[in-house]
Amino acid sequence: MTRPTFLVTGATDGIGKQTALNLARTGSRVLIHGRNRFRAEATVAELKALSGMTELEAVACDFSSLTQVRALAEEVRSRTERIHVLVHNAGVYMKTRTLTEDGLETTFQVNHLAPFLLTHLLMDRLDTAADTRIVVVSSVAHQGGYVDFQNLQGEKTFDGYSAYALSKLANLLFAFELAERLNGTRITVNGLHPGVIGTKLLKAGFHMDGGDVEHGARTSTYLATSPEVVGVTGRYFVDCRPTVCSHFVGDAVLRNHFWEHSEALAKLSPQERLGIPAVKA
Repeated sequence: MTRPTFLVTGATDGIGKQTALNLARTGSRVLIHGRNRFRAEATVAELKALSGMTELEAVACDFSSLTQVRALAEEVRSRTERIHVLVHNAGVYMKTRTLTEDGLETTFQVNHLAPFLLTHLLMDRLDTAADTRIVVVSSVAHQGGYVDFQNLQGEKTFDGYSAYALSKLANLLFAFELAERLNGTRITVNGLHPGVIGTKLLKAGFHMDGGDVEHGARTSTYLATSPEVVGVTGRYFVDCRPTVCSHFVGDAVLRNHFWEHSEALAKLSPQERLGIPAVKA
């Protein structure tokens, strides 16, 4: 890839910030997403100083607002004709059930539905005829996730860990289904577990320390840049190696049903849904 353009969400802290720094050091153009513009611009200034590179730009939106996600997509579309790699890294861990302005449970919306919607809205910036990559940061916590369509928003019961595990399972259901729907194009989609990393999310949600962010960003960077994974799609990586994930992810009926449910929650128009090829018979 020659001077590719990357978009990294949740890039103002932790794993996302280190991933953005790694990508900047390759001389690439990197769009740095943050929840607010002040933090995104401060991160751009910091990463320019650390990397010695200038092709970094700030974009902002709060993923707990689908209206802001749509605005982010328009901003990105206005700035670039092509995105070579989209890294979905943004995430939260909520200890209590909190609803967004869209009436959805915050963990579910921020971790799954916002990137689901953003991907749809940016599909015309992803080249189906060239090496283009979508990288989805999930977690080993997905192994504890379970899809109950009557409780996706914690309507019946809510537990912080269960909601987080569901959102991380949702990441992989999305990634694997998208990979299937994009079969026949050169867009690849892969998910990953970054490791147990000492981020603010880990400390807030799990009350523990973890590894350094350099290790946490390693697999995201690998999937975004390595020639070893050209054409590799619909896989789950840990420590830069493909490995087995939850058996739920292999259930094509569940994936398709979850996809359709996500389309409805994201309020995608028919035209926006047509941005991704239909499932092959």
